[in-house]
Amino acid sequence: MPSAPLPPKESNLFKRILKCYEQKQYKNGLKFCKMILSNPKFAEHGETLAMKGLTLNCLGKKEEAYEFVRKGLRNDVKSHVCWHVYGLLQRSDKKYDEAIKCYRNALKLDKDNLQILRDLSLLQIQMRDLEGYRETRYQLLQLRPTQRASWIGYAIAYHLLKDYDMALKLLEEFRKTQQVPPNKIDYEYSELILYQNQVMREADLFQESLDHIETYERQICDKLMIDEIKGEMLLNLGRLEEAAEIYRELIDRNAECWSYYEGLEKALRPHSLEERLELYEEISKRHPRAVSPRRLPLNFVTGEKFRELLDKFLRVNFSKGCPPLFTTLKSLYYSTEKISTIQELVISYEASLKTCHMFSPDENGEQEPPTTLLWVRYFLAQHFDKLGQFSLALDYINSAVTSTPTLIELFYLKAKIYKVIALP
Repeated sequence: MPSAPLPPKESNLFKRILKCYEQKQYKNGLKFCKMILSNPKFAEHGETLAMKGLTLNCLGKKEEAYEFVRKGLRNDVKSHVCWHVYGLLQRSDKKYDEAIKCYRNALKLDKDNLQILRDLSLLQIQMRDLEGYRETRYQLLQLRPTQRASWIGYAIAYHLLKDYDMALKLLEEFRKTQQVPPNKIDYEYSELILYQNQVMREADLFQESLDHIETYERQICDKLMIDEIKGEMLLNLGRLEEAAEIYRELIDRNAECWSYYEGLEKALRPHSLEERLELYEEISKRHPRAVSPRRLPLNFVTGEKFRELLDKFLRVNFSKGCPPLFTTLKSLYYSTEKISTIQELVISYEASLKTCHMFSPDENGEQEPPTTLLWVRYFLAQHFDKLGQFSLALDYINSAVTSTPTLIELFYLKAKIYKVIALP
């Protein structure tokens, strides 16, 4: 049986319950529920019982929550509020299919309810029901045709369905409605342009994407993204000299981004190992403090050249004290040969630093500070931990802790090694 409409006093209390739920004032919401339900005339009011259950769920009382929501639904099965609340409860338990059924039942009773449609669309996209998501977004667009989110949401539905032409048409139609002066900075309009361009790139419309980014360049706030898109599109179009120029500029702006080097190599197409190394040496001279142009060649060189470059790289980083050094080199551990070279070099450093405070006994020059030996031992502990040789890892980390018992990174690594040993 549907619940009788609440009189003005109780109706205002019910609105306050909804407001308390939205503002997460759950205890106040329960007080207002009690004020309605304590009246014998409305003790079985379905929507209030459902809201009481939803509020209890937010306070962690799940069993009571289900009891009240189901009771409310039984008392008023024709209420879209009760079905919506039941759906929210199911969603909180990750029962997404059941929640979608509840939302659909709620929409049968109130087909134009914006909040229910929004909640339904979120679950549909989460469950990859893309056809259903498109239908729901279309309903939202019809109900709110002036809202930016309505157009973008509907375009996203076609984008996810890989109907790029329709997605681009919708985005372009919406863009035409936006009155943005050419010289004004509008971040939302800028993001719209970039999203349009993303759809073009995914549709392999390389020339269109390049033309588009150049047309609206002044109105895009993310200038770095403009250059990244230009570089990528020029590469795809085979305009390699122009792409190389863009990637050189990007590297000058951020010499640590590995993807820029990848783009530059694709544009320059070096024919030999020597040419690749020359490229990185040139960049390293231009950016002497950058790590990436000295680190990246270690990925593709082997043998004695690898040993030579690794030796230089390790010495610089150990001398200046670089805690993330192992993380920087960890991706090289796919190669047994490279692991062996790393281990051989660093163990030799440790032995030499203990005796003569230098990386090699036959060196002439200034002695290394005590911290260099500390970071070598820290590296070796990480190295042997990675290889599963935990007793050796503990020996090195204990030596480091003995020399510097105030460095928190050492205790963190020691705890990590113990944790792995303790695992069954």
